Amino acid sequence: GCGTFTLLSSAIAAVSGLLMGYELGLISGALLQISSLLTLSCREQEIIVSSLLFGALFASLTGGFLIDRFGRRLAIIIASSLLVLGTLILLPYESYEILIVGRIAIGISISLSSIATCVYIAEIAPQHRRGLLVSLNELMIVIGILFAYVSNYALASVSHGWKYMFGLVIPLGVLQAIAMYFLPPSPRFLVMKNNDEAARKVLERLRETSDATKELTVIKSSLKDEHQYSFLDLFRSKNNMRARMLVGLTLVFFVQTTGQPNILFYASTVLKSVGFQSNEAASLASTGVGVVKVVSTVPATVFVDQVGSKTFLCIGSSVMALSLVTMGLVNHNIHVNFTTVCRSQSSEDFFLQRPGNFTVTNGSLKDLFPSMASTESLSSDVQRSPDVDRTRELNRTALAGGISTSGSYKESGEVPVVLKWLSLASLLVYVAAFSIGLGPMSWLVLSEIFPGGIRGRAMALTSSMNWGINLLISLTFLTVTELIGLSWVCFIYTIMSLVSLAFVIAFIPETKGCSLEQISMELAK
Repeated sequence: GCGTFTLLSSAIAAVSGLLMGYELGLISGALLQISSLLTLSCREQEIIVSSLLFGALFASLTGGFLIDRFGRRLAIIIASSLLVLGTLILLPYESYEILIVGRIAIGISISLSSIATCVYIAEIAPQHRRGLLVSLNELMIVIGILFAYVSNYALASVSHGWKYMFGLVIPLGVLQAIAMYFLPPSPRFLVMKNNDEAARKVLERLRETSDATKELTVIKSSLKDEHQYSFLDLFRSKNNMRARMLVGLTLVFFVQTTGQPNILFYASTVLKSVGFQSNEAASLASTGVGVVKVVSTVPATVFVDQVGSKTFLCIGSSVMALSLVTMGLVNHNIHVNFTTVCRSQSSEDFFLQRPGNFTVTNGSLKDLFPSMASTESLSSDVQRSPDVDRTRELNRTALAGGISTSGSYKESGEVPVVLKWLSLASLLVYVAAFSIGLGPMSWLVLSEIFPGGIRGRAMALTSSMNWGINLLISLTFLTVTELIGLSWVCFIYTIMSLVSLAFVIAFIPETKGCSLEQISMELAK
């Protein structure tokens, strides 16, 4: 039932994931140049970064109605067009205000496309291949993040490199919008709009069969009651909707509160604090973590239909808890100390305000922008040239009163080699565990547990919770870390990982091999 056409349609829709990952990973690298060009304060840089999250939060609150009213395919076309438009707005001008407007448009675009893509792929996929095809979107997101790191590194020293970084998405966005126009709408959406004949033709094309009447009948019987749903029904006991909604919201709560956004965000700072030199830390933290994310997401994507999303969620949460405990103990033994670089940044920049010198210490960016999104994190780790390193050393000794400089430092002598590598290993294992568990599987579960007639709005609500908590956690991470120390932050994330494991075991249904209609009927009980 999973023919070439179904695979092609899913892959074209999943380009949204690639664009989303790229936009999330891109900004910290671009910001190095923009902040120097426009001489932005810390708060202004935070606002540029956060503007994407505000746009995403807005779209997730309103996008569900658009997806249920006008269709999943059309929502993806609008999202791609908006991404291109937002990029075109910010490219010609070197203005702080216009950057914010462009970034908000891009935020709206990636949020809308992320909801629409999951729903579209889940609805065109045959039941025994749905896990693989929906998880394709998550795989594309992590590949997008990796591309962003590479482009950040390659264009770091190019004049106006930030414009090329932003501009790279334009051809891909245009191509996706055109390609989506020629793909069929979701058959379930066509049935919702009482267009049964068109739905049957689409199903026959997708399944490469001459008779799709049986599947169409199942879809029609399940949707007959479903399209009566109103938004408020999500919070009522009718068909167990309130319980389903709570399961969805709790799952995205754990995606954010198990710490992935921030541990990744401060990856190079953590690595530098445990004894890695800045060049090592930069390459390991961004490209290394990016590669681990991609490599770990592949088996989860390929085997989800055989193993089941629930099993992957359990494995992921367990391994995350183990690696976080290790990370916490290591950091506890080597006294990691974070400092807010905003206090010293202006003094350092006084010495380094030269055109084209866009290199910064790995830790400093991470500390500057606690408002960055989860996956936005790593891409800023641009390697420094030795002469800039020397310049900075001179600057530091010249600064009166020994102002604290970038990121983090260690209070006692050399870090034992064992602890240094243990810290790196536990960080990479943690990233891998998230990438096989909560990363891809939570969105697969969300695309399955809601009835078709209200799936778009339910996904939008869970998505807005996701963006909202992301914003809140990213904005408070540095304050909390300074208050209680990094090792205790790791221990709190460990507790959250264990609670998420208990939650998955108790409340998440195993959905492998079931059709969306069977899942909905089971959960309605």
